[in-house]
Amino acid sequence: MNANATEAQVRRDLAAAYRLAARRGWDDTVWTHISATVPGYPDRYLINRFGLRFSEITPDNLVTVDVAGRVVDGSGAPVNPSGFAIHGTVHAARADAMCVLHLHTAWGQALAAIPEGLLPCSQPAMRLFRRLGRHAYEGLAFADDEKARIVSALGSLDGLILENHGILTVGRTVGEAFVLMMLIERAAQVQLTAMAATGGRPLCVPDAVAEKTYRQWVGDGSVPEGADEWPALLRSLDD
Repeated sequence: MNANATEAQVRRDLAAAYRLAARRGWDDTVWTHISATVPGYPDRYLINRFGLRFSEITPDNLVTVDVAGRVVDGSGAPVNPSGFAIHGTVHAARADAMCVLHLHTAWGQALAAIPEGLLPCSQPAMRLFRRLGRHAYEGLAFADDEKARIVSALGSLDGLILENHGILTVGRTVGEAFVLMMLIERAAQVQLTAMAATGGRPLCVPDAVAEKTYRQWVGDGSVPEGADEWPALLRSLDD
């Protein structure tokens, strides 16, 4: 996270991420979440008030909770238990995961329902080459032992394919987590369309080429993904 980021800026970015997700049809009525750490409080994060659609989220109606899911801003607002079961667990385990984005998109859920995972058959997929973990479906993610397995599957990676469930990405900024999700969505759409058109045999590049492309893309890793795209995405909300 930008060391100089203020809570107001994080609230603005997080609310924008919700609205951008809604515009893309990524929402699931009142389910799924995008969360962000409160600057200066690594054990607290912002999340959506349960019952609101993504398109209704504003900087002011985001709720502050701790990593155990307790509302700590005095609002008494409702929050979804599964939101902090997954999000609080990841925030607690990954200090660098300033933003955690978990969605139930159609393409993401379709990708999570095939054994092949994300294949290097498109350029966006190569940014995620060997950067996505997998976690088997165990039911609604409430149990403490499953939380530990989610953290283990994520490790230091950029995200998770939650089998038969959806996709999760993490980022050092809200923009990074959001743009990574955009890349997965595009890559999943290309892959699944190509698989349908080729009888399950899409054209993929060799692992060495995929690895080279990933290294070209991220460079030394010092610049968060989305540094270029996020300002443009924010401006699109004014269209």
